[in-house]
Amino acid sequence: MRTAPTILHLDMDAFYASVEQAAKPSLRGKAVIVGGLGPRGVVATASYEARVLGVHSAMPMAQARRLAPNAAYLVPRFGIYRRISEQVMSLLRGLSPLVEPLSLDEAFVDLEAGEAAWDEESARLTGVQLRADIRAVTGLTGSVGLAASKMLAKIASEQAKPDGLVLIRPGTERALLGPMPVRTLPGVGPATGDHLRRAGITTIDEIAEAGEDELVRLLGKAHGQALYAMALAHDERPVVAEREAKSVSVEDTYDVDIHDRLRIGLEVQRLADRCVRRLRDAGLSGRTIVLKVRRYDFSTLTRSETLRGPTDDPAVVREAAARLLEPVDTTGGVRLLGVGVSGLADYTQEDLFAQAHLAAGEATTDERPEAEEPLAEEPAASPERVWLAGHDVRHAEYGPGWVQGSGLGRVTVRFETPQSEPGRVRTFSVDDPQLEPADPLPLVPDVPGIAGRPAPAGTGT
Repeated sequence: MRTAPTILHLDMDAFYASVEQAAKPSLRGKAVIVGGLGPRGVVATASYEARVLGVHSAMPMAQARRLAPNAAYLVPRFGIYRRISEQVMSLLRGLSPLVEPLSLDEAFVDLEAGEAAWDEESARLTGVQLRADIRAVTGLTGSVGLAASKMLAKIASEQAKPDGLVLIRPGTERALLGPMPVRTLPGVGPATGDHLRRAGITTIDEIAEAGEDELVRLLGKAHGQALYAMALAHDERPVVAEREAKSVSVEDTYDVDIHDRLRIGLEVQRLADRCVRRLRDAGLSGRTIVLKVRRYDFSTLTRSETLRGPTDDPAVVREAAARLLEPVDTTGGVRLLGVGVSGLADYTQEDLFAQAHLAAGEATTDERPEAEEPLAEEPAASPERVWLAGHDVRHAEYGPGWVQGSGLGRVTVRFETPQSEPGRVRTFSVDDPQLEPADPLPLVPDVPGIAGRPAPAGTGT
């Protein structure tokens, strides 16, 4: 492990909800919940005002509505989230060639590799400047952790939330980690945490005291050895620049175990459609279909089937997932289901046939599954002009705004922009010809000359 805190972990604060608050002046300082608004919807992100009320990500939307009935409930706008994410990642790449994104709003950076930092002082100054640049470019806040390893940098950024910076000095790691609960360590989920608790191990100090042999006996060789090393603050994992995706997958965890076999089958079909949508959004296809089932006792089964050629056909993926589910015993209940596709390629077998048809002058169509889940891409407006809550519109007379709600043939729009005061609300017929979907407006004006900012002067060469 290095001797200077030159690994940085950035985590944007309540990212989706913060974007929505920045874009919509009337929602600033209020509880905002982003996710699927249908009966199967789950929370993607909740603003800090909503978290105070007990709402958190992955919570069923129905439960969130009970906890926060007066919150604003919005459908995700992944286009703008990706655009802002790329702005943030561009700032990180200006610091180092070694940037490892974990999601749209989270990444590791090796500051030493980019000569942006080499000791505690330069690391802290770089972290402070990065947070200022992110605010200037996006209008949003991010929390920064700095440490000598990836594990500790991530723990530091969690401590920094929201809108802060925490630096863990090398040599202080063991004292810092010791009193923390075992769930702080990566890879310790509810099942492992409960298993350790039953063995009388609840803190990281107690993991270290138990010793490697006892952890191997409790958890198996690989998991036990890794957990013991982390408890001693040993983490040699390097920051790895962006890698090509090896698989695409989606999964859902259920608050209440599912016992009904019919519903389990329907959930698998829905997950297959979501997975295919992500495949197509990435311009990929795959040969191997994977089904993941975690049962009531936390035992996890993974089954796979390899096709003759790559596909992004939702019917093919659904049928393969259904076949994989058939022999799985789910009588005791299911806690989690997942569907994935691996063996990725940038073409499909169907593409080859389509090219042959086009060469022969035949027409082809591309029928994609409609979105059924909150974390899938927002669907295009149908001929019936479905207006999704939170999405952008423009009215020929009143200008830009966003959908506050719709139903019974009416759509309610609040007319405001990121730079305006909170706007007025007006209601229209859903087929009003003067009202059209619109592209999101930028949260802040362009700020030139920030990406690639040189390292702080006077702190090194």
